[in-house]
Order: sequence, then C-alpha cells, then structure tokens
Amino acid sequence: MAGRSAYDQQREGHLVTIDPSNLKAATGTDDRKLGVQIVRQTADAMWVPGAMSELERQDAVSAAMAALSGLAPTDTLEGMLASQMVATHNAAMECLRRAQLPNQTFEGREVSFKQASKLMALYSRQMEALDKHRGRGQQKITVEHVTVNAGGQAIVGNIGAGAPAPVQEPVIPMLAVSDEFSPPVQFIDGASFVREARLKKPIPIPRGR
Repeated sequence: MAGRSAYDQQREGHLVTIDPSNLKAATGTDDRKLGVQIVRQTADAMWVPGAMSELERQDAVSAAMAALSGLAPTDTLEGMLASQMVATHNAAMECLRRAQLPNQTFEGREVSFKQASKLMALYSRQMEALDKHRGRGQQKITVEHVTVNAGGQAIVGNIGAGAPAPVQEPVIPMLAVSDEFSPPVQFIDGASFVREARLKKPIPIPRGR
C-alpha cells in the first residue's frame, strides 16, 4: 500500500496487511521481524475457509491482533504465550462450531466436544502460566493454629511471598486448669483468691484483667 508503512503477510496467495505501529502492543517485543512472525504464526493457526474474502481475511487478522493486544504482553515471552492462547481459543471455538454443524454425526459431535474440552483446559493452564510469570500466581500460607511454649513468642501476620514482615508479639502463658474441677474462689480480707488444688494454698487473682 503506497504511502503507508506496513508489513505484508503473504498466505496462500492472499495478501494481509499488518500495521507495525500495533506490533509492540500485540506481541510485547520491539523487534519488528519477531513481532511480524508472532502475528503470522497466530494467523496461520486460525482456520480460514477458502471462500473467505480478502476483507474477511483482513478482519480476521485484525481481530487476532486485537486479542493479542488485549492480553497486553510486556515482553517476548508473554507475546509468544499470548499467541498460543489466541490460537488455542480459536481452535477450541472451531471445535465447538463443528460439533454444532447440522449434518454432524453423533460420533463427530462427541469427538469435537472432547477436543474442545481439552483445548479449553489447556487455555486455563496457559492463563495460569501467564499469571505466574506476571507474579499474580503466588500462593499464600495462612496459619490458623499456633502452639507457644511458656516464655516463647508467637508470630502474628500473613506469611507468604511478597507479604510484609511479620510482627512478633510476646505471648503470656496462661495458667492451665484441669477440666476435671473448677477451682473455688476464696475471699480473704476483701481480696479474691483462687485455691490451687495441688498446692492447697490460695493464689491471688490479678486485678484489671
């Protein structure tokens, strides 16, 4: 196309134009040749009917580039993974389309649905890989039960990759009381005491707690 900076993709005798200004956003790479290759691989993985017009082919490639840009790859690795994700999505949708053809046999429908299911499961794993690469797939460990010995310290806070440093707080051990009895309360000179069964002597009850 005269007067326009563009890359042309030749596929089976059909000319498809790729605007280089969108390559970075679609592929995550500054290398134009690599960017064109990623877009070409994505387009080649699409099922294109022979009766599709030039305009429809152009629209299909533009839609593929829009899908790549929607995944917003930030580097070459993400660009290649985005290409695989778009190709996987298109293949899964094609299998679903074939399963619904009016003249499709029961066996053909079953095979198409099974292939679509596998492809959609693959797409989910690709999404997880992308999230993990971007640091969004980190796991966090939540501690619900803590056992602290007398004089020890407990760590309070969330534990996980990227979490803030935990805060250490001293834990005051509580007096262990057997479930077999409830120690009686004794009042001596107006003060409250709990009689400790083993020592047979009153223990002052701290006030204000």
